[in-house]
Amino acid sequence: MADKPNKPQKLKARLPRGLADRGPAEIAATRHMVEAIRVVFERYGFEPVETPAIEYTDALGKFLPDQDRPNEGVFSFQDDDEQWLSLRYDLTAPLARYVAENYQNLALPYRSYRYGYVYRNEKPGPGRFRQFMQFDADTVGAASMAADAEMCMLAADTMEALGIKRGSYVVKVNNRKVLDGVMTALGLSGEENAGRRLTVLRAVDKLDRLGRGGVGALLGEGRKDESGDFTKGAGLADKQIADLLDFLSPKFPFNLEVTKDERIIHEQSEEAEQISDDQIVGKRGSNKSTIATLRPLFDNSAFQTGLDELEAIANLTAACEYQQHQICIDPSVVRGLEYYTGPVYEVELLIETKDDKGRPVRFGSVGGGGRYDGLVSRFRGEPVPATGFSIGVSRLQAALTALGKLNNKPEPGPVVVTVFERDRIADYQKMVAALRNAGIRAELYLGNPKNNLGTQLKYADKRGSPCAVIQGGDEKKLGLVQIKDLIAGAEIATTEDRADYLKKQADAQFAVKEDELVEAVRNLLARHKLA
Repeated sequence: MADKPNKPQKLKARLPRGLADRGPAEIAATRHMVEAIRVVFERYGFEPVETPAIEYTDALGKFLPDQDRPNEGVFSFQDDDEQWLSLRYDLTAPLARYVAENYQNLALPYRSYRYGYVYRNEKPGPGRFRQFMQFDADTVGAASMAADAEMCMLAADTMEALGIKRGSYVVKVNNRKVLDGVMTALGLSGEENAGRRLTVLRAVDKLDRLGRGGVGALLGEGRKDESGDFTKGAGLADKQIADLLDFLSPKFPFNLEVTKDERIIHEQSEEAEQISDDQIVGKRGSNKSTIATLRPLFDNSAFQTGLDELEAIANLTAACEYQQHQICIDPSVVRGLEYYTGPVYEVELLIETKDDKGRPVRFGSVGGGGRYDGLVSRFRGEPVPATGFSIGVSRLQAALTALGKLNNKPEPGPVVVTVFERDRIADYQKMVAALRNAGIRAELYLGNPKNNLGTQLKYADKRGSPCAVIQGGDEKKLGLVQIKDLIAGAEIATTEDRADYLKKQADAQFAVKEDELVEAVRNLLARHKLA
């Protein structure tokens, strides 16, 4: 007896970890966000530029030290000439390559924006993806702190353009030179201390989450978290830890209270006594008092130069009437340890929501940037100052959706022209063409032609169509078409009043002359505010 042939195994449909499919509603929300950001960026004079998703790995600066293979954090492959190529890790390194390659033809300072997906070959986790969208703006060729101040103002204006009110976000600013000065004062300068510096800065970056006590533990011997896992610390002496914590949380001569109606008042004023606790968004020192308090802490040139630059940014943003609860000097901000060389900024959402278990959730950082004077210089061998700001579009969209500040409903589907008689496809297609030529989204039902009208109307409902067009033989003889209002039809099911029910039922399907189809559909869309 002959063996039965093996049945071919079906391929299992599965999505790789760390990636996500996106439907029409999410894509539409992204489109609205990107357009709002683009309008602000262009208002600032930035022009668009696109760079490819794939670059030479060395252009991205992602080779491991002293090894002829790429960093594990990037997706890489070898070309047929054995050169390494990688998917872009961010949008900044490709811009640096573009500017260096086209340097002689660009108007300097070169101001550009770009958006697109970037890729990280990292272990995925909750809210941590291998592909996500960023939207960047950069100024290349300007050494002035005015360029950095402008990035901070751009960040604030963009948040407000996306519907995030003042008091619900803050642009926090620090300076890499300030951090370098602190490391020098603590005796952690030089290559031999590179590992400890990284441990210290990573601990500093956790200040918002762990507080002074948790950070202090990480700066010392180490810290055991709630699960019992132990993280080895930086091994600093008690005096070093105390000095660093004083830098991170300076004791101001006075605090400011920021209220939900955007006022700023002194904590010790009479007005402060009349403000209830629920009106206060937060307390922080003024930018001027922050810098004045930090000045005497460490007396080395890097630290003092960094403070000078922060003071210039604070003065410039204040001159343009940006408030301290919009743009604030914060010594705890740590970003881009690899290539930032001066001011660094981070946009943080201050709004809280709750997770599925009712626990408070703070979204934290949704964008940031800084000065990277060495990135373009790698290609040209001469100083090329640059600064930029990046919005994490995917992360910000998730935050705005969770907060109910982003419409995540799918856009209405197209008008569906049904097929009542199979031998009259050309007539129905002509109706579709008339609607499309009038700028109305429309489609012909292209499913099984044997499907009855009920099946076709269910399809239109599933598509979210506002209405369906029907024409049988009787209507054709009379020169009429039937329009079924699917939105009104859905409302009938929830109507309890009989008179109202009968009226809506009559409105839900009506006949018009064939040559009045376009106008009738246009009126229906306007009635439902979809025009």
